[in-house]
Amino acid sequence: MDVLLYLIPIALTLSLCALAAFLWTLKSGQYDDLEGAAQRILMDDDENPPTN
Repeated sequence: MDVLLYLIPIALTLSLCALAAFLWTLKSGQYDDLEGAAQRILMDDDENPPTN
């Protein structure tokens, strides 16, 4: 049971770090354009070939 004295604070610390990382991604706009990436995959890049 002494191991719980170590595991509970470690679990709480890791969960707070994960929550902080998730909130940081929300604030930085990672989830703003969910449809844009799906549409870019379907676009054909060969329509306007580069001219050199």
